Amino acid sequence: MRIIKEKFLKAAIIRHPKAAASLSAWRKLVLAARWNSLVDVRRTFPSADAVRVGSGHNVYVFNICKNDFRLIAAIHFNAQRLFTLRFMTHAEYSKNKWKLEL
Repeated sequence: MRIIKEKFLKAAIIRHPKAAASLSAWRKLVLAARWNSLVDVRRTFPSADAVRVGSGHNVYVFNICKNDFRLIAAIHFNAQRLFTLRFMTHAEYSKNKWKLEL
């Protein structure tokens, strides 16, 4: 899987140093992955979820750093690309405002 906007991950680590190790481990697993569906994603990340957002598209939510943070991504399975979209604290995620923005 190719990660689009890896600079986004570096910026998230700068903003949230506590998440650095977890994000680095997540990145390594994603780069090695070859996913074709949510079922495949869940083999690597059992807590991953697909969420329909305001645009009508599905995005994928990953728990980072023992559920302290959420990483939101779009996955294009046919092209083997993952687009990083949002990184937020659990509290920010729970407000659901992000769903309207995507």
